[in-house]
Amino acid sequence: MKVTRAATPFLPLCQLLLPSRLAGLSVTLLKATALEIAILAGHLLLYPSGIVQERRSAPALPSPETAQLPTGAKPPVVLLHGFIDNRSVFVLLRRNLAQHGRQHVESLNYSPLTCDIRTAAELLGRHIEEICERTGHPQVDIVGHSLGGLIARYYAQCLGGDAHVRTLVTLGTPHSGTRVAPLMNAHPIVRQMRPGSEVIEELAMPAPGCRTQFVSFWSDLDHLMDPLESACVDHPDLLAHNVRVSGVGHLALPVHPAVATGIRQALDMEEADIRTATRTGGLTVA
Repeated sequence: MKVTRAATPFLPLCQLLLPSRLAGLSVTLLKATALEIAILAGHLLLYPSGIVQERRSAPALPSPETAQLPTGAKPPVVLLHGFIDNRSVFVLLRRNLAQHGRQHVESLNYSPLTCDIRTAAELLGRHIEEICERTGHPQVDIVGHSLGGLIARYYAQCLGGDAHVRTLVTLGTPHSGTRVAPLMNAHPIVRQMRPGSEVIEELAMPAPGCRTQFVSFWSDLDHLMDPLESACVDHPDLLAHNVRVSGVGHLALPVHPAVATGIRQALDMEEADIRTATRTGGLTVA
C-alpha cells in the first residue's frame, strides 16, 4: 500500500538549495504540514457536529442501492477519538468502513473533562458490553486515535476487556509514552501519557493470555510522538503488529484514504496473519 506523492512547485527550489536527501525530506515535511493544517481547518468546522453522543440503535440493513462488498458476520467497529477531540474526526473513516462491508460502526465520545485513563477505560468497557448485548455479537473491533487507543488498550489489557475486544487498531497512540509539549503537564491525563507514568508502567507489566490482537499505525512525521517509536506496541505477551506510515502527520492518520485501506486490512487479519506479518515486517504505508 502506497500513498502517492503529488508533484509540488517547491520541489525544484528545494533541490537547488538543499542536498537531494534533505530536499526530499523538506518537501515531504512541507506537504505533510500543509495537509495537517488543511485537516485541522476542516475538523474545526466539523467539530460541533460531534459534540453530542450519537444515538444508539440496532444495526440498520444496508440500502439495496448501496454497492457493498460481500460480508460475513463481522463484529461491530467502535471508533474512539483522541485528546480534546470528539467523534467527528472519524467521519471519513466511518464512511469508508461502511462502504466496504462494516454494517455496524459506532463512534464513542468520552468527556473532554476526563482526567484519568483508567476511569475512561472502565466507561469504555460498559459501552462495549452494551454494544455486544444490543447487537448480539460477543466481540467488537476498536479503532483508537491517539489517546483513544491508549484507553482501549488499558481496557483490553488490564481490565479483562480482551474477552470483548477481538482486534484493536491504534493510530498515533503513545503506547510507551510521549515527551512532547511539556507545558501541558498541568493536565493529569497528559501526565499519564508521559514515559514512566503509572499507567504506562502498568501497560508494560506482564499480560499473559491477553486475547486481543493489536495493530499499531505509527508515522515518521508524527509531531506528537517523542520518540516516534513510542507509537509502537512493544510487549512480549501481546500479539502485535506495527505498521510504519511515511509522509503522514498525526491528524491525518484517521483521515488519509491509504491509512483507511490499511485499517480495513488490519481489521480483517486473523491471528495467523498477524503472526506472519510480525515475523516478516508486514505492511508498510510509504
